[in-house]
Amino acid sequence: MNMLTTLRPERDHKKPAARWSPIYHGLRDAIVSHRLAPGTKLPEDELASIYSVSRTVIRAALQALAHDWLVRLEPNRGAFVAQPSPKEAREVFEARALIEPRVAALAAQVARTEDVTLLRGHLEREHAALDAGRDSDAIMLSAMFHVGVAEIADQSVLTGFVRDLVSHSSLIIALYWRRRDTTCESHAHHALVDAIEAGDSDTAAQLMKDHLHDLLSGLDLNRTGRKPENLADILS
Repeated sequence: MNMLTTLRPERDHKKPAARWSPIYHGLRDAIVSHRLAPGTKLPEDELASIYSVSRTVIRAALQALAHDWLVRLEPNRGAFVAQPSPKEAREVFEARALIEPRVAALAAQVARTEDVTLLRGHLEREHAALDAGRDSDAIMLSAMFHVGVAEIADQSVLTGFVRDLVSHSSLIIALYWRRRDTTCESHAHHALVDAIEAGDSDTAAQLMKDHLHDLLSGLDLNRTGRKPENLADILS
């Protein structure tokens, strides 16, 4: 079995932070907290002035955000905060509901004690972020949990699908959530870890299916956007 990497806290400290990392986190938090509205244009020159860095650094941050589906890059037009439609949101969660219950079942069949320990430690970080009001971190940690379950299943192709889908889901949840616990229902992840630890693949699959249904039902897909505001006022 491959070494589980996604849920290891030390993974974030192996390399010095890139120069674009503070800009990435600042923009990510502004997007996830709804301070930057979907569709907002993100001009490189204006962001470079706000953050007092070069456009090259800004471009690297925007590319990282685009990789995480938070920003849309358009040739000859620039970067914009991504704006997934309600239809796209439903399609993403339908795809997750097809893949992730199977992944959870596979994880339950092969999980080791070390894997379960990492999952439980990760849940503590996830709930601490939510309790502290760090909504952006809570959403990202919830996404990492799902990728971690896929890694335990030791299915590299399925892990790639899950990683892509949950990254896409993070913006959808951030834009459309109507309850703060949308990131993680009260005991959904804990119950799933219990099933994985017990080796109960049928229960793990059902819990994952129910959890994804709850996530989708916790979104307000009728929410309308608001007009973009001044970037400097939002990010300063």
